[in-house]
Formats: sequence, structure tokens, C-alpha cells
Amino acid sequence: MQLKILALDGTRPAPKPGPKATEQSGAPRPSRFLAPLLTVLAVLRRLLAPVTARLAPYAALAAPYVRKLRPEYPRPGREDWRRWIPSWRQWLAGWFALMGLTGLCLTVAYAATDVPTNLNSYATQQDNVYFWSDGTPMARTGWVRRQAMPLKDIPEGVRWAVLAAENESFYSDPGISAKGITRALWRTVGQGDTEGGSTITQQYVKNVYLNQDQNLGRKLTEAMIALKLDNRMSKDKILEGYLNTSWFGRGTYGIQRASQAYYGKDVSKLNPSEAAMLASLLKGAGLYDPTLSAANHRRAVERWSWILDRMVKIGKLSPAERAKYTKFPEPTKTLQIYDTGKQSDYLVELASQYARKNAHLSDKEFDLGGYQIYTTFDRKRESELTDAVTKAREAALKKDPKAARTAHYGAASVATDGRIVAVYGGPDHRKQGYNESNATTVPAGSAFTPFVYAAGLENGVHKTREGPATPVTPESVYNGDDAVPVTTPEGPYWDRSGKKVAAHNDGKRSYGPISLRQALARSVNTPFMQLGMDTGLEKVKATAQAAGLLSSSFGPATPDLSLGTSTPSTIRMASGYATFAADGSHTEPYSVRRVTRNGAGVRLDAPDRRRAVRPEVAQQVSEALADNFRAFHPTPAATTPAAGKDGTTDKDTALWYTGTLKSVSTAIVVYRIDLGKSLEPLPLDGLAGTRENSVPFGIWSQAVGVG
Repeated sequence: MQLKILALDGTRPAPKPGPKATEQSGAPRPSRFLAPLLTVLAVLRRLLAPVTARLAPYAALAAPYVRKLRPEYPRPGREDWRRWIPSWRQWLAGWFALMGLTGLCLTVAYAATDVPTNLNSYATQQDNVYFWSDGTPMARTGWVRRQAMPLKDIPEGVRWAVLAAENESFYSDPGISAKGITRALWRTVGQGDTEGGSTITQQYVKNVYLNQDQNLGRKLTEAMIALKLDNRMSKDKILEGYLNTSWFGRGTYGIQRASQAYYGKDVSKLNPSEAAMLASLLKGAGLYDPTLSAANHRRAVERWSWILDRMVKIGKLSPAERAKYTKFPEPTKTLQIYDTGKQSDYLVELASQYARKNAHLSDKEFDLGGYQIYTTFDRKRESELTDAVTKAREAALKKDPKAARTAHYGAASVATDGRIVAVYGGPDHRKQGYNESNATTVPAGSAFTPFVYAAGLENGVHKTREGPATPVTPESVYNGDDAVPVTTPEGPYWDRSGKKVAAHNDGKRSYGPISLRQALARSVNTPFMQLGMDTGLEKVKATAQAAGLLSSSFGPATPDLSLGTSTPSTIRMASGYATFAADGSHTEPYSVRRVTRNGAGVRLDAPDRRRAVRPEVAQQVSEALADNFRAFHPTPAATTPAAGKDGTTDKDTALWYTGTLKSVSTAIVVYRIDLGKSLEPLPLDGLAGTRENSVPFGIWSQAVGVG
């Protein structure tokens, strides 16, 4: 029987023309899409003609066998419905054809699929860890609770609990499960949903490269990437990645944070029983977290027991050890993790802002996590400062509960090299979100006068508009009387209402002629208002800014600028006094000394350093501040080489104390504001004590260990 196929010599038998097979018959011509294909086939036929001619004898020999393989359908010799049932040969040929086609498709898919270079950012997101200055952990923050752990730090019992639960053949499989994929395909095509059956490699691929969509396309892509990944990465690296990216519930990703969240300890301290409970969560934390419901508890206990038995079956847990674990390891009902709260929130806020700015990290980069932020905060100093302020708060509540409810306390300690070693931001960041240590709320008052003194010593004074500057020394004498009119080279200074502007001392006390050093030592205000006018208010502002105060804290350049109308934060006030203790060299206050990401260093801009005043000027200011400390606090001064000064304000709305001891300056401020009504400061009404026994000085002395 002649085969109706293309002849091996490249020719086609001429068909017998039908009755109307002519150009006039109206037969359709090839379409514009089919014509190019026919042209290509014709070219291929011509190219293959020599080959087919050589194979013609062999084709003749194979013809009888080809005829047998040619399916005759419907089947001859059968009747009725049996004509339509394929023979076993047809079934077998169809099966091999299907397998061949499937293999071809998988081969093409494998070749066309590559391992993505961009990881799923959310799946690999970590939290950020903050450390005290001694290197111990302080707090952890981030949208995702995850901390990557090297596999060597995860006990084998923990690893095998997970493998027993999820993929016991992990170390021998090719990265995919044919049985699982077949089952998933069957359910997807036949029943319209998907089912598990993924290996750990596939789950890791889904976690870090793909999304969580449940569809056939994603499942096939997952399998192809898993095969390639299994050839490129070691099994240990895949397992490490899986353990660090899997979801365990309670907002945690990764076995390390899960261990902390459920058992309050690092993964290295888990036993196989606890590991089996955590492994059960991989099936769905919403269904297996035993603390969520009684039904969850029953499911968790059943799966926990099954996992331990499975570990025995695969030889990873001895029967004797399994016998020890008969009681379900109940997890805690609350998250046992490092977290922020109370004062640590204020510290984290300062450190994170500094790290982002000086490491040039966008919010997106920083929020991806994995950063280790090593702060400058001293744990001991922070505790002492917080305790001192807390005691002052409690004492105020006992003395005057009504006034104490509107009292605010800010405090900060800054070293001469710029390190912020401690702050007090408020009673609890979760109740009071703004940071008192960094707030620019109330004026500095007479605590500002050292900057006026430094400006005069640094720049000299002008008694005439055009004349040269006259040098000023600590022994230069000014009028210390109360209500002394402020003068300019042209005469008295008049305010807008037509009144002469005059300075006042505390208690309206007069001191007569007094040297500038003595005026600062005894907190006499009137000489400094005049000194500011003689030096030039712009130069006073420039000196204070060079020493550490921010330009944004200054108001108009009017005579009362010299008596502290600026509103610095306690951090900036402490930084300014630290400049004098550092021989006039100012270092911008900083809260982070080093940043790494997963152990690798991150470039961090160094804090700015500049010369604020000459060393001799800084020393003269420090000597006058030491005189002030001895004059007002003689008892502690007898044994403590400290320097400091209080700061009173107009209308008694705030009281400051800033002192320096052992190369660390600490600023304390107490004031009252009823935030429920307005932002206007209220009189302290004795809440902050007296100058000789003030609450700010009491906080300072307790925090630094004086007296």
C-alpha cells in the first residue's frame, strides 16, 4: 500500500485534477500569514532533497513497519462503539508521545527560566538591632521581626525537627518533589485549587524569589527555579536560607526570632521538643499557634507529637530521648523579644535618625532591616539619669499633684568629644511621643550668659560704631546694679513703646561695679546684657552657634538675646558647655559610632568638628563656671572638680542646670506646660525649688554622682 507521505526525493506526487481544479475554479489562495510559512517549507524541502534521496532505500525497507504504526481510526474490524476504543498500541503510542512532549516542554522551560537576581525584599527583610556603647543589645525594631542566623548556630535537633515536618528527603532530593507537583497539578486542573507537596527548596524559592499567589504558572516557575538552585547552591545554604525566611506567626520571620517570640531564648538553646513545636507552625501559624484557641492547641499537640515520632523513624532522635518529651512545651502567651519602650524608644529615635542621615540611607533601605546600630549611649549613665528624673517626678507629685501633672523634665549628657551618652526624653515614649531632651520649647534664660561671655572675650567690644574693637578680659568691669539701662554708642536703647530697655538681676539685687568673671560666677545678669550690646548681637549668636546651639533656636537680635531668649534643647545646651570643657573645640553631638549590615561595615559620616573659640577663651569661661559651682554649692565642690551654672527665666517659667564633670556635660531643664490647653509655658510656682537647692541641680548631682 502506498504511503501518502512526502517522497524522500523531495517531490510530491501530482494530484489528479478535480473537475474544477483550475484557476477559474475560484480556489482560495494562501493567506498572507500562511504564504511565508509555505515559502520556508519549500526552501527546506530543496535543502533536504539530497539527504532524503540518500535515505530513500532505507525508507522503503521501513515502510511496512511504518504502516503498522500508522493508527487506523476508527478501528477496522470492530463494530458499534468498540470501533472508537483505541488499541493498546495506540494507548502506548499516545502515552509515549505525551511523555515526550512533556519532557520537551520541561526542557524548554528549564532552559528559559533563570534564577532571579533580585530577592523578594519583604521576605528577606530583617529588623534592626541597637546596641549600648558597651556592645550589649539595647533594642530591636522593624516592620518584620527577623534576624538571620548562620546554620552552624542552629542546633541539628532544630534542623531535623523542621526537616522531619516538611521534607525528610531534603538532602537526597533534586530540589523538587515529582509526587507533590503531580498532586498539585491534578488539584489545580481538576478541582480549581492548589495543594502543597513542595520541598524545602521550593518553599525557599517561593519565600525569597516569588510571591505567594496560588496558581499553576507560579508553581511551574517555582519548580524550575528550585531545580536550578539545587544545582547551584549547597543544601546547607538552602536550608539556612529557608530557616531564616519562613513565617512562624506572631509577626516573626526566621527560626531565631520565632524562638525568642515563643520561648524567650535564642535558637541555640532550643531542645528537640521545643523545635518540634516551632516546626509545626510552618504548616500555618494561624492554625497551630497553641495560644490562640483550644482547637489550635489540639492541632499543635498532635502535630508536635507526630514530628517527634517522625524524627525517631528517620533516625534523628533516639527512642530513649523521645521518651523524655511527653509533655507539650507550652510557649509563652506574649512575645519574648527585645523591644522598645519607655526610655529606650527615645534612644532608638535619636539613633535611627542619625544613622539614616549620616549613613545616607533612604527610609526604604533602612526599613529593609539587617542593620546593627552601635550607639554612644552609656547604659549606666542612662539608668542613673532616668532614676534621678523619676525620683524628682515622684517627689513633685507628692508635693503638688496638680502642678506636677503639667511638669516636664528634659535631660541630656554629652561628652566633650560629641558623644551623647544619656538622655531623658519623657516618662514613656508610648504615652508621650515627643522627646524632651531634643525639644526646643523653653528659653535658656541666664544659662545662656556663658556664650555672651565667650563672645566678648573672643571678639572684644565696640564703644563706638567705627572705632576698633577693644579687648575684653575676665577682669573687665561692668555695672552690676539692677535696672541698669542698656546703651548703644549713640545712647540708651529704646524699645518700640518708647521706653528705655533695662536689665534685671534675680531678686532685683544690685551688685555695683563687678568684673565679668565675678558676674558669671555669681550669676549677675545685667553686665551680660550690656556686654552683648558692646560685642554685637550677631557675634554673640555666631559664637553660641559655633559652640553648638542651632541657629533655628534664636529669636530676633534684641538686647534680651543675651539673657537667653533662645530655646535650645538640653542636648544642644550640654553640647555647648562641653565645647568650653574641650578647650573651645566643638564636635557636633552624635548618637551612633558605627553601623554594620549583617556584619559588613556601612560608611558613616564623621561628626563635624570645628574651632568655636580660642583655647584660652574656653579656659576662662570654664574657670568662671567652676567659680559658680563653688559659690552656690560649696559642699560638693569641696571634693568635686565640677563646673556649671543654673539658668533662670523671665516670669519663672523654666529652671535649668548645666554642669560639666569628667569631660561630660549634663543639662537639665524643668518647666510647666499644659499641653491640653496651649503651648504657653506656665509659672513653676516653686515646683523646681530654689537656686541654692533647685530640682535641676538635684537631678544633675544624683545623675553624675555628686554629693
